[in-house]
Order: sequence, then structure tokens, then C-alpha cells
Amino acid sequence: MIKKRNGEIVAVNEKQNRILERLYNTLTGRIILKFLTAPPVSEIVGFYMDSPFSIPLIKPFVRNNNIDMSEYKEKFFISYNDFFTRKIKTESRPIDYINTHLISPCDSKLTAYKIRQNSIFKIKNSLYRISDMLKNEFLSRRYEGGYCLIYRLEVSDYHRYCYIDDGIKTGNTYIKGEFHTVNPIALKKYNVYKRNSREYTIMHTDNFGDVVQIEVGAMMVGKIHNHHGEYNFAKGEEKGMFMFGGSTVIQLFEKNRIRPDSDILRNTRDGFETIVHYGEKIGEAL
Repeated sequence: MIKKRNGEIVAVNEKQNRILERLYNTLTGRIILKFLTAPPVSEIVGFYMDSPFSIPLIKPFVRNNNIDMSEYKEKFFISYNDFFTRKIKTESRPIDYINTHLISPCDSKLTAYKIRQNSIFKIKNSLYRISDMLKNEFLSRRYEGGYCLIYRLEVSDYHRYCYIDDGIKTGNTYIKGEFHTVNPIALKKYNVYKRNSREYTIMHTDNFGDVVQIEVGAMMVGKIHNHHGEYNFAKGEEKGMFMFGGSTVIQLFEKNRIRPDSDILRNTRDGFETIVHYGEKIGEAL
């Protein structure tokens, strides 16, 4: 279930959910899924989406997902991926530059969880530990007592993401995996946050401590594009983007560093994801 910041409940994509139910909950569907989630298949799909042959997919996608193209910079798209990674107008996603305000790095559906010793997080019936995502037990222990923020992007969301503060980052650590959709229906059968291809970095931020950010690929997403290795970054500066598909950004915060906004914590507790936008306030520094 999904809510807007004003408390309004939003209808979910029932057509997409029905397709995913068949894929994940039937024998035939799981055979098809095994084929679809193989990295070579993802690469082939990615090649097609980068080609001019994919252009006819754009208009139906915009229409079916009610995307307001007036929010985006005008250009002639040379492929579906060119459209998918379209840039939004600056005025459409204003950045909250108040130093102590924590901002969302992307357009997404957000949940926020407290990290406790040996926490196992249950997200739409999927169980996982922080150490499973990072494959680094020592680093994982640093974040006990802090917060785990999970930003789930759907295919209709803006798929670029920004830095949440000024600071300096480490290089990117890539973890190879399988590609599965991050739709909640998939989480009933597969622990996608453990299985999916992902990439993470440690961001030494000015106002929120050392933040781990993890980008997770989803089904049909073979590419996570982070623009920088070791780098001095600025709040609101673009960090990277996902190619075609739904994807996820996860952030880990140390103990006593942030306080997520009360509506986000309340919605998470009540089983709702909260719609947030690139650059908007979602919490504050302690």
C-alpha cells in the first residue's frame, strides 16, 4: 500500500501486479522468470532498449503511466533508454538546501526502519539482514541503532538520483547478482535485496555522518550508472541513474545521526510506503 505525504492512499498498478502474480506464483511463470532474470537476457534487452528500434515503446508508456512530460527537458529521444533516463527540469524538482534537512535522493516509494542488533527486516514478507546486502559484517555492525531507508522506484518514476549532502565518497563496490523485480509481489518468493546485482559506496557527509548508499538493480535492469568513483560531492548534485526497469536505493545511517519525518515513520509502521520526490525533505539531522 502507498500513501502521499498528505495522507491520501494511492491506487497500485493492478495490471502489473496480476502479471507478476502469474510469474512468481505458477510453475510456468517461474520457468519464464528463470530465463528473464539471467544476466545475458538482461544484457540483450538492454541492447534493444538502447537501439532506435525501441522508440515506438515511448508514447504508449507515457500514456499508460500518465507521465507529465512538461516536467522534463524537451529533446528528441533516440531510444527507449534515452527516454527512460530523461532529465527533469530543475524547477520541477527543487532541492531543499537547508543543511540540517535530509532530502530524498530520488522519486520513489519510501519506507524507514530502525536497525537493531542482528535485525532481520520484514518488507512485504521478504526477510534480510544488512550484512546480506553489503557482504561485509564489520561495516554492517557500524549501523546498529541507526536507520535503514529503502526507496523503491517503479518504472514510471524518474530514474536519476542525487547526493543528499556535501561530502566525500569512497569508490564503488559492485556485488554481482541476479535480476528480480522489486515489486512487493516478488518479495513473497525471493529475497531480491540479497539476490540482485547492486553497488554501494560510503559517503562521508557534512551533516549526517558516514552514510552507506546501495543501488540495487531489478529485473531487466543490467546497468547501474554511478557517475563518480572517489569524489567530493555537493548536495543535490546528480550521483547516477538506472537504466530501464524498476530499481531501489537503500541508505544506512549511523545511530543518533538522523530523525526521519514522523509521517514516514508512521506510514512504515502501518504498512504503507510513502511517495517522496527527488530533493524534498524527508527528515533532519540530530
